[in-house]
Amino acid sequence: MANRTVKGANTIKGTNPQFLIEKIIRSRIYESRYWKEECFALTAELLVDKALQLKYIGGTTAAHVKPTPFLCLLCKMLQIQPEKDIVIEFIKQDEFKYVRCLGAMYLRLTGNSVECYKYLEELLADFRRVKTMNKMGAFETSHIDEFIDSLLIEDRVCEVILPRLQRRAVLEEQGLLKIRWSALEQDLEEMDKEEEAQRMAQELAKEEEGYESPVPSPPRKEKKEKKEKKSKKEKKNKKYKDLDAPDDSSRRRSRSRDGSRDQSRDRERRRRRSKTPESRRRRRSNSH
Repeated sequence: MANRTVKGANTIKGTNPQFLIEKIIRSRIYESRYWKEECFALTAELLVDKALQLKYIGGTTAAHVKPTPFLCLLCKMLQIQPEKDIVIEFIKQDEFKYVRCLGAMYLRLTGNSVECYKYLEELLADFRRVKTMNKMGAFETSHIDEFIDSLLIEDRVCEVILPRLQRRAVLEEQGLLKIRWSALEQDLEEMDKEEEAQRMAQELAKEEEGYESPVPSPPRKEKKEKKEKKSKKEKKNKKYKDLDAPDDSSRRRSRSRDGSRDQSRDRERRRRRSKTPESRRRRRSNSH
C-alpha cells in the first residue's frame, strides 16, 4: 500500500507516474532502507524538509544497485505528485542547490517540452558546484549548469530514462518559444566587428603605401635578372677562350720544336769538338 501512487493522480506520458522509473530500479528503491525509514508517509510539506537534507546527486551505486536518497525522493515525488507551484518554487529558489536539481529532474520527467525549455534553460546560468556519486560509489565534482544541460540533451540521467523532448527549433517556428540568444552572442559580435575594423585598416594602409611610392619589383624578379646577366657573361668569356685556344696550342708546339732543335745543335757541337786534336790530347792525359 505504501508504494502505490496517490489516489486521483494524473497519468504522465499515458502511464502511472512511478512507471517512468524502470521496474528493476523501482523495486530496489522500495527495498532500500532510506525509502522505508525516511520516505514513509511523506506529504508534500514533509518532502521539502527531506529535500533540504540532500548532500549530493546520484542514481544507483555499487554492485548491489543501491539507490541514493536523491533517487528515492524523486520516486516519492512521482508517487505523491506535488502541485506544480511547489515544483516551480523548487526550481526558482536559489538558496538550496540540491533542492533545485531535484525539482528540475522532476519537471523534466513530468513536464511538457515547452515547460522544460522555459524553466530549465534559465538554470544554465547557475555555475555552482555540486557533488555527484557515480556507479562505483565515488564522489565527483560537477556544476548545476552541467546537470541541467544533461537533462536537456541526454537520454538517461541518474539511471532514469528521460522522455523525449520536441526540438526547440520546431517550437520556435510554432511561436511557443522565443528565440534563445547565447550569453556569448554579444561578445562574439563585438569580436567580429573588431576583426573587421582591423582588416579594413590594413587594407587602407596598403592602398596608401601603393599611391605614395611605386611598387618595388619583387625579389624573385631581381634574382632572375642577376642570374641572366651572369649566364650571359659566362657565355661571352667562354667564346673568347675558344678563340684563343688554337693560338695557345700552336705556341706550345713551336716551343717544343725550338727545344728539340737546340738539343740537336748542342749534340752536334759536342761531337765536332771531340774530333779536334786538343780534345784528343786531353783524353790521353786523363787516361795516364
